[in-house]
Amino acid sequence: MISRRSFVSKSALALAGFSISKNSSPVNISQNINSLPIVISTWNHGLPANEAAWEILSKGGNSLDAVEAGVRIPEADPKVITVGYGGIPDSGGKVTLDACIMDEKGRAGSVACLENIKHPISVARLVMEKTPHVMLTGKGALQFALDNGFEKENLLTPQMKKPGRSGKRKKAFNTKINIENQVLENHDTIGMLAIDRDGRISGACTTSGMGYKMPGRVGDSPIIGAGLFVDGEVGGAAATGSGELVMKTLGSFLVVELMRNGMSPTEACEEAVHRIAKKIPNYQQHQVGFIALNKSGEYGSYCIQPGFNFAVKTENKTVLEDAETWIKKL
Repeated sequence: MISRRSFVSKSALALAGFSISKNSSPVNISQNINSLPIVISTWNHGLPANEAAWEILSKGGNSLDAVEAGVRIPEADPKVITVGYGGIPDSGGKVTLDACIMDEKGRAGSVACLENIKHPISVARLVMEKTPHVMLTGKGALQFALDNGFEKENLLTPQMKKPGRSGKRKKAFNTKINIENQVLENHDTIGMLAIDRDGRISGACTTSGMGYKMPGRVGDSPIIGAGLFVDGEVGGAAATGSGELVMKTLGSFLVVELMRNGMSPTEACEEAVHRIAKKIPNYQQHQVGFIALNKSGEYGSYCIQPGFNFAVKTENKTVLEDAETWIKKL
């Protein structure tokens, strides 16, 4: 099957009716097959998150425990203003959190519009493990968390309360590109994928959403198939950026299915970005990035705009890599 990858990839593209831009540069498919375990995550705050995940993976632990522990790091860090505690509030001044988690067996759990709980990823895991449901939202999610031993906390930090921010809350949010690596205010997330020594792959995604969003707004991060998708027979994918674009194309599910049809992780992420460019008007005003990891430990990424990076941790390397882009730097 591997020797026929090029044929399978081209056949899948033809059947799906993808349109490839003539201006796009050749895809870099030089990723190495890595020894296991491996963990990858979005943005530079993925570096400390990966370290926490590695503590579990390096000792032979389960990838599900690893991704939960990993994303809890930015959830608790007030300096990461797009995730968890210290996240930018909505237009009403409330910090509302979204998260989801998924393992190689297809089990999944998520929460949306959760207030006053610092670690929504851990609540999402309990939804997966202790209920017949996949998603809980709002007051129901909060009550479930409290019933399971979580404590209420004020997630709005003094930094987010400072003078001058109240006026911003009255305005519609504006899409700022690559806020994660800039001192700007808008959105994003951390998505993480990991494979343990036994080949089990899991993923997690958590965010405080777009800054000054409309109350009740939910993005792609807690939506299985949009912000995150894992299939133990194939691999996993996670998304970051403007969630509305990812939701309209079920981006992470698409990436995994393209890998199932023979594409490399990088090729699959690129085609998911192409789908957005083909289907969604004004996509140039947004950033979306995908990361992907297949069951062999091969990883890849692709994004709309320059500036998206992702963190990789294996036994032999700890790196922050820049993703290939659809819109090239001039």
